[in-house]
Amino acid sequence: MKVLMVLTSHDQLGNTGHKTGFWLEELAAPYYTFKDAGAEIVLASPKGGQPPLDPKSNEPAFQTDLTRRFEADAAAQAQLASTVRLDSVSQADFDTVFYPGGHGPLWDLAEDKHSISLIESFLAAAKPVALVCHAPGVLRHVKTPDGRPLVEGKKVTGFTNSEEAAVELTDVVPFLIEDDFKAKGGIFLKGEDWAPYVVNDGLLITGQNPASSEPAATALIEKLADSTK
Repeated sequence: MKVLMVLTSHDQLGNTGHKTGFWLEELAAPYYTFKDAGAEIVLASPKGGQPPLDPKSNEPAFQTDLTRRFEADAAAQAQLASTVRLDSVSQADFDTVFYPGGHGPLWDLAEDKHSISLIESFLAAAKPVALVCHAPGVLRHVKTPDGRPLVEGKKVTGFTNSEEAAVELTDVVPFLIEDDFKAKGGIFLKGEDWAPYVVNDGLLITGQNPASSEPAATALIEKLADSTK
């Protein structure tokens, strides 16, 4: 099993002067879910190299056993420091792709033509795609083969309007995932704020928030196992 994980290269939280990036738990938890299942993992980002970590995600309140394991893992840290450029990867080399969140992807990956075509390519090859928290927002410009929005008529989730309001960033983010998906005809489903919640629809797996990252990765492994039976 070879897994591509795509991280943001964007580090500015709108015009607030604060930093953003990827959310540590949403990388660490799936990373070890895949690694402990025997997967080979490649990390990619639009700019390559060291992607920006949202500093808030490494505060004590948001640390977990898996984030601490990742921080102490020299091999994982070296891999993170040298992500490959997103425009250099091909879906043909992977079984699946996983997008961790953090607010960063709303600015760069959501508009990145390489990311958009990569997701379309995975789906065209009948390979599952998983995205968690803010990362489902990168689907906003992804289309079906007949040019319709990918999320149209699909069951999806992502960081909710109420969760965005709770972190007081409703007016900072470039778009709200819940509103965007509903406007495109998506069937937006959600659980309780901050509780794990994962939605499966065909080849698409989406998770609502940081706590959903590990179960989303587990769901992805299960889907891969089913596809090889």
